[in-house]
Amino acid sequence: MVDVKDALLSVLPTIRLPRAGDRVHKDECAFSFHTPESDGGLYICMNTFLGFGRPYVEKHYNKTGQRAFLHLKRTPKPKSDDSSSNTGDPPRKKPTRLAIGMEGGFDMCDEQCEYEEELKLVILPEFLEIQRDGLLELPEMVRDRVSSAIDAILAADSASRKQEIQAWDGEVRQVSKHAFSLQQLEGAPRIPPCGWKCSVCDLRENLWLNMTDGAILCGRRYFDGSGGNNHAVQHYRETGYPMAVKLGTITPDGADVYSYDEDDMVLDPNLAEHLAHFGIDMMKMQKTDKTMTELEIDMNQRIGEWELIQESGVQLQPLYGSGYTGIRNLGNSCYLNSTMQVVFSIPAFLRKYVERMDQIFHKAPTDPTQDFSTQVAKLGHGLLSGEYSKPATEKEGEEQKGIQDGIAPRMFKSLIGKGHPEFSTNRQQDAQEFFLHFINMVERNCRSSSNPNEVFRFLVEEKIKCLVSQKVKYTQRVEYILQLPVPMEAALNKEELAAYEQARQQAEQDHRPPPELVRARIPFTSCLEAFAAPEQLDEFWSTAVQAKSTALKTSRFASFPDYLVIQIKKFTFGLDWVPKKLDVSIDVPDELDLSQFRGGGLQGDEEELPDVAPPLVTPDEPKGSLGFYGNDDDDSYCSPHFSSPTSPMLDESVVTQLVEMGFPAEACRKAVYYTGNSGAEAAMTWVMSHMDDPDFAHPLVLSGVSAPPSVPTGGDPPSEEHIATIISMGFSQEQAVKALRSTNNSLERAVDWIFSHIDDLDAEAAMDLSEGRSAAESVSESLPAAGPRVKDGNGRYELFAFISHMGTSTMCGHYVCHIKKDGRWVIYNDQKVCASEKPPKDLGYIYFYQRVQS
Repeated sequence: MVDVKDALLSVLPTIRLPRAGDRVHKDECAFSFHTPESDGGLYICMNTFLGFGRPYVEKHYNKTGQRAFLHLKRTPKPKSDDSSSNTGDPPRKKPTRLAIGMEGGFDMCDEQCEYEEELKLVILPEFLEIQRDGLLELPEMVRDRVSSAIDAILAADSASRKQEIQAWDGEVRQVSKHAFSLQQLEGAPRIPPCGWKCSVCDLRENLWLNMTDGAILCGRRYFDGSGGNNHAVQHYRETGYPMAVKLGTITPDGADVYSYDEDDMVLDPNLAEHLAHFGIDMMKMQKTDKTMTELEIDMNQRIGEWELIQESGVQLQPLYGSGYTGIRNLGNSCYLNSTMQVVFSIPAFLRKYVERMDQIFHKAPTDPTQDFSTQVAKLGHGLLSGEYSKPATEKEGEEQKGIQDGIAPRMFKSLIGKGHPEFSTNRQQDAQEFFLHFINMVERNCRSSSNPNEVFRFLVEEKIKCLVSQKVKYTQRVEYILQLPVPMEAALNKEELAAYEQARQQAEQDHRPPPELVRARIPFTSCLEAFAAPEQLDEFWSTAVQAKSTALKTSRFASFPDYLVIQIKKFTFGLDWVPKKLDVSIDVPDELDLSQFRGGGLQGDEEELPDVAPPLVTPDEPKGSLGFYGNDDDDSYCSPHFSSPTSPMLDESVVTQLVEMGFPAEACRKAVYYTGNSGAEAAMTWVMSHMDDPDFAHPLVLSGVSAPPSVPTGGDPPSEEHIATIISMGFSQEQAVKALRSTNNSLERAVDWIFSHIDDLDAEAAMDLSEGRSAAESVSESLPAAGPRVKDGNGRYELFAFISHMGTSTMCGHYVCHIKKDGRWVIYNDQKVCASEKPPKDLGYIYFYQRVQS
């Protein structure tokens, strides 16, 4: 029998109190989705503060020797039923807030619960259990030390609490930068308390008072035709007066205030004073018009996508088991949930992460919560094991609706969003952008091993034909998504759309409810034809005639991937640059043959344009609609003269844009440099005015640019945790240390640095091997060959998944996905997983096709 006192004395030196900066993982296992509410509870290491479910606590002990754990078990308290309503699903409450997962917001099935907590100290390997009151019999020094550690762990904010994604609240607004410095013109008009109308078009609704000069003008026209005639925003463009308040929303509690300069709804702490300038007493005003929040809620519900995409009108059969696990919405994470459900229905990702889970966990660094491969494997296993695919029986009536307990991937979301300007925030995000971000993270972490991204990767062949010389230029670029435009002019129901628009305008004039929505029906073939149609370049620099000319650019497939991802470009900008979503129905086919769109390269009767400038080098990185996702230092178009840290960084997107128009690459670099990275328009002006320079296409050489300094050796030593993280990506310890020392010990910057200096590192590694150094001290010999690796095959595909978006903007609304499994369609709506009855294929946003084998 192990003596409790002796056991505690033996582990006492390893027990410590959390310090500032320590992450206390007390509500989720580092390797699974076990929580204190799970069977067996959670074991929290009292030295590293990592949490472990029962299957992993012994492995942590065997790997680290840590023996002392705080065991935390929570049991839900029974809820008292205060309702006297009939059995069945509760009536759905109408949203009153533009929010998800908050009281009054859009429905999110995840509510708070009260728990009874059970604590005990557990010492391994014997699993000796010591109840909290059992500590009273121990010597005072031991009792105080252990009790203080337990209290500190319980009092500390958990890591997930610190990083937790709170419920998305679209009503949170920031104080305007103009609030305390707004200039108001003298002699401003006195504004009456009612009876307002637009001074340009006589509209009497959706009116905005400019708070500089007192002009009353109508607001923006919305994507569905409602709203105003854009006169208020036009007034801002003409005058630069930045702030306006929506008349009819002014109350003693505030009003809708918009900052055109900041392009957002804002707060104005001096609103009462600013309104008094126009004779408006804020304390006497009453609400007479809908706020922008109310209009957004109405718009989200009126567009009709919510019911159709969620299949709300049909009693769906819940599904449970392996591959049918729901994901909890962490407040705004439906974009992540939908994307990862699809990713882990692809065999390459199962083989990479789920089937190799034990090896990945065994090689995990000291802190597995910060290891990408570990957290991806954990997520994949959580989705596919079936262990967490169980009905949420605690919630009355929820089981019939198909709600599961599911998994809550807090660690994964925190890690993949770390350091990213968007995915680290609490805001809703674009599923397409997140997919590309995830792909980029996989690229970074698969240098020395198999890369599942290869199933998505394909080459696009671009042909540019100079119409003056009739000569051509062929280039290729790597893509992971095929973006298809939506040609609205190809709608099959133009007459019906015109009748609907007329009826909608009439209903608006008569103050009646709008008619039932009519969507434009666009043939999928028209989208493909729009992608393949030649694009005219009017400002093309022809190397054949050494002057500007007109050219045609056409795009074709240079290879066909195993899995083709297609994004329908529904989100666009109107003529007034107001973001809008195209509400369209597209007859996306179940089977797709793209063979006719394969490129053939240079033809026998074609003559190439002279290659005056160096050829384009396409980085092996995912590229989306906003440019390359990856490190900022890896500028494929930058001359070697720019490799020094003291040299300026060039805007790669502008350089790329100019090069694709046919101008010499070196001239494009100079244009961007000499215009101070101030944008494409300024760079284009420079190019136009310097085309006759004798050194127009010569490389840019800067005087006074010194050679790159050597790697700093002073300062604090790099963090062991950061070194382990970089080593887990396939680099050696020496390279990890070099990267961290070169970036002031910043992990995020070190990762960017190591990838931007990859050629130098590979050369050093080869030299190390030739000098007899072991492979363990250098980059693995299994590194893939330089350049993009793509698979190719026939161009015939079958649809197996699609992600749909509900709402008017990617920054709000909701995402769900449909996946074809075992011959049937399944809808994944966060924690709700059901057999689909009417998969809305025509309303999808991102489509996933798999190759049909011959």
